[in-house]
Amino acid sequence: MKALRRFMDNIKPHFEEGGKLGAFKSVYDGFDTFLFVPDAVTKKGAHIRDAIDLKRTMSVVVLALVPALLFGIYNTGYQHFLSLGQEVTFWEIVSHGLIKVLPLVIVSYAVGLGIEFAVAQMRKHEINEGFLVSGMLIPLIVPVDTPLWMVAVATAFAVIIGKEIFGGTGMNIWNPALITRAFLFFAYPSKMSGDYVWISGLSSGEGVVDGFSGATPLANAAAGLTEKLPSVSDMFFGFIPGSIGETSTLAILIGAVLLIATGIASWKIMLSTVLGGLTMGLIFNAFAVNSFMEMSAINHLMLGGFAFGAVFMATDPVSGSQTETGKWIYGFLIGMFAILIRVFNPAYPEGMMLAILLMNTFAPLIDHYVLQSNIRRRMKRVKVNA
Repeated sequence: MKALRRFMDNIKPHFEEGGKLGAFKSVYDGFDTFLFVPDAVTKKGAHIRDAIDLKRTMSVVVLALVPALLFGIYNTGYQHFLSLGQEVTFWEIVSHGLIKVLPLVIVSYAVGLGIEFAVAQMRKHEINEGFLVSGMLIPLIVPVDTPLWMVAVATAFAVIIGKEIFGGTGMNIWNPALITRAFLFFAYPSKMSGDYVWISGLSSGEGVVDGFSGATPLANAAAGLTEKLPSVSDMFFGFIPGSIGETSTLAILIGAVLLIATGIASWKIMLSTVLGGLTMGLIFNAFAVNSFMEMSAINHLMLGGFAFGAVFMATDPVSGSQTETGKWIYGFLIGMFAILIRVFNPAYPEGMMLAILLMNTFAPLIDHYVLQSNIRRRMKRVKVNA
């Protein structure tokens, strides 16, 4: 690290104003502050100091996503060879998964960070760090066979229209990663739904064993084929078709523990989202008129993107609710709407994306009424004491 520090110090003068690369000062600062804690110190006045800055916060979230990424890589290879009916070694499974997943990650970061760097240069601002997380989220919430050019176009749309147009990191109304997925779903629905997009190579149909179906368990449930649901253990551990990082509830829970332990994400939003999903699932169980409504509320939590959304999407500190009471309301409504959309719209069984985007929109309104309620309650207390 000392050698890297010396290298950065040696090239720093070239990026200062008047240097031959002075136009790229924000790019240098972005890399320097990512690799090392900034050496800037306060000169006067009172300031709040903390050992962790926004880059370190984003790095913790990325670290929490690693279990879901690693399992997604394995499951991509596992599902591919399962569709071919072939028994292969662990490393062959992992190798195939890497070949399919890593290009999606590279494209996501290359396009997103490229736009972030360009915007920072044009505005002469510091580079925003928010895309460090979005760049990892995007490949984890799309089908493995999504064409790379589609990921690039959707990422560019999300960063420019969903984020930069509002002012950049900290100013966006909606979660950028979910904007990417929404763009893909509505612009290219054939690549985001159906039975052939969730498993590597299945769309070509070459070598697929007879009778193999690439339908996700959630799609089967929406079609009334609840008897085709996999075992609870397979759903929990993630050996099922689905978006790359959303299948393993166990891997997602590992990430949740890290986020809660470090205080990065709100456990209130996670818990209230789960409670909202359970409540709506139990309501449907009580008034069931079809097999999808009869499906166990617990199963709803392990299927589709519910767990992933509850841990990594709903807890976005920018687009989510900010007040403590608001977090309970916000999360609970996300859970309820996610299951509601699933059951009432069989053509779109995955409702977590729409539920979170909807509540992103209403999060400021929730906080407004929470604050107004607190003000009214305190005013009554003042009048009584007077």
